[in-house]
Amino acid sequence: MREQLEEIRRRAMAELADDAGEAQIDAVRVRVLGRSGELTEIMRGMREVPGAERPAIGQLINQIKREVEARIETLSEKLKAAALTKSLNEKRLDVTLPGMRIARGHIHPITDILEKMLQIFESMGFEVAMTQDIEDDFHNFAALNFPPHHPARDMQDTFYLEGGMLLRTHTSNGQIRVMEKRRPPLAVVCPGRCYRRDDLTVRSSPMFTQIEGFMVDKRGRITMAHLKGVLTEFARAFFGTTAVRFRASYFPFTEPSAELDMHCLLCDGAGCPVCKHSGWTEVLGCGMIHPNVMRAVEYDPGEYQGFAFGMGVERTGLLKLGVDDMRLFFENDLRFLSQFPALSAGVR
Repeated sequence: MREQLEEIRRRAMAELADDAGEAQIDAVRVRVLGRSGELTEIMRGMREVPGAERPAIGQLINQIKREVEARIETLSEKLKAAALTKSLNEKRLDVTLPGMRIARGHIHPITDILEKMLQIFESMGFEVAMTQDIEDDFHNFAALNFPPHHPARDMQDTFYLEGGMLLRTHTSNGQIRVMEKRRPPLAVVCPGRCYRRDDLTVRSSPMFTQIEGFMVDKRGRITMAHLKGVLTEFARAFFGTTAVRFRASYFPFTEPSAELDMHCLLCDGAGCPVCKHSGWTEVLGCGMIHPNVMRAVEYDPGEYQGFAFGMGVERTGLLKLGVDDMRLFFENDLRFLSQFPALSAGVR
């Protein structure tokens, strides 16, 4: 058996000469070291070797295996180095040529619209406060004067989570979070994502961005006139127009309540799908903060008074950018997104 092993070594080393190619190296690896290779077969027949000779034969097998493996590794590295050298010689790079210009990315239109809106409110003295997306029932509903059986609490409108938590349906939860920690005077806007069980359509989405704003001070210092002034100035600064109207409306957390409509910029009042062919587009809801909301955050409604408003960033962006379908903002088509330059100062 010793002679057989020496013959295996001699033949393998002869085939693994310096000029051996990749195919020849693989053939030796399979024939000698493979699962059914020559050394493996001898190992399987070790039981037939006399006990006194087994240690020496086993040691010789391991020695031959190590030699063959080492030779194969050396030749493989040599072949890899030769292939790399050949590749570099055939595909030389001219380092004196100018580099390829890589197109720079830019901010998403909705993020840019949000930044521009916040800049306007900050210029009017509002501060920005970020609050959480995952909320409890008290801060999302109860403290905002939603009755226990209000339709907005139903499963078809709200995404409920385990443990009684939910994905906030509006950024009005930020109003409660700030007011319960601080005392007036307050002038705050709370931007963030909101979630509702809506279909993705021209005007709606199950995930959207809102800005909640509110101002609170001693009773008599904040009136409906201040609310109208702030929102009219926002429309002028953002849209370049004051063609707005306030319609009486209803919200559980404000009394009196109103909706701000603006002359539709997409159709110039002629009527289109975005404005529901009315010539006017609803921009936001607003009103004076309801006394029950004041009580929920331990404000005395006889001492404090304030207003609140909330607007959707995507819907506002439709008007600002002249887009007639909200779904375009979520499809991530770069041909669409790259059309809009930055609106926010300092944003590129």
